[in-house]
Amino acid sequence: MKENKEHGGTIFEKISLFCNVPVDCVIENRTLPNLYQAPVMLEEAGLSKVVLRGLNLEAGECDLTEWSHMLEKIQNQNGTVTIALVGKYVQLHDAYLSVVEALHHAGAWAGVNVKIKWVDSEKLETQDVAQELKDADGILIPGGFGNRGIEGMISAAEFARANKKPYLGICLGMQIAVIEFARHIGGIRDANSGEFDENCQNKVIDFMPGQSDEINKGGTLRLGSYPCMITAGTRMEECYGAQEIAERHRHRYEFNNDYREVLTEKGLVISGLSPDGQLVETVELADHPYFVGVQFHPEFKSRPNRPHPLFLGLVNAAKQENS
Repeated sequence: MKENKEHGGTIFEKISLFCNVPVDCVIENRTLPNLYQAPVMLEEAGLSKVVLRGLNLEAGECDLTEWSHMLEKIQNQNGTVTIALVGKYVQLHDAYLSVVEALHHAGAWAGVNVKIKWVDSEKLETQDVAQELKDADGILIPGGFGNRGIEGMISAAEFARANKKPYLGICLGMQIAVIEFARHIGGIRDANSGEFDENCQNKVIDFMPGQSDEINKGGTLRLGSYPCMITAGTRMEECYGAQEIAERHRHRYEFNNDYREVLTEKGLVISGLSPDGQLVETVELADHPYFVGVQFHPEFKSRPNRPHPLFLGLVNAAKQENS
């Protein structure tokens, strides 16, 4: 097999001859145990030099020090934490690919393997929630639209809150956390979202200010990156190490400010606001190991060499839960 791995070997020469390319342009693409090892493999095979030569470009030596450091972390993971991903599209795992990858990024930097427990929120509505989630070290509710499976998500959020299980709610997951808190701690038994029940009397989640159902849905979505001001002394500040951040959004419903006072009086912490103070961007609980809900999508900014701080916070809290 040695001839298969050296440019002077027979296989490389034959491919070069029949494809009419120089021998060093024949790059071996091996199967690797980890996708993130591919850049190192291709660099060792001389791909960057071939590309630069072909494009007549000059560049310094490729520095993969940071990337190699990240790979070492992946290779040195010990132990496992289980994160229950509670969603309505769990039959198609790729629907949550960004979230799953962000969890694995965080796992590498926390030094543990992350096992995903896929939980169908619709089925959870008729199941014993405690039995389904008891073996989870953390719970994550990702984004989504529509009212299918919502009550199952609310039950999962209640379980996380009541049992001190680390929880991260993303977009819809934050709205679920607010609805659950309003119902079971705020005493607003019929609390809901205008998206799920337009006739609800207590819409703790509703259209963003100035919008209505008369407008085409595409025109009401809040899309793109927006700034957020973080409250000092909160879990959010601890995770980010900053009091002003910017994150990507994709939603059309928001925390209803009519309920801001009553819910904060009951213990809900509003830890992030839009710069004008009008939009609630993040919520959390102070008396909980890790209970954070964010209206934006942090998974979009996670990278294998720079895990997102909110995912890292969840996995570290789950690791502590597992210890």
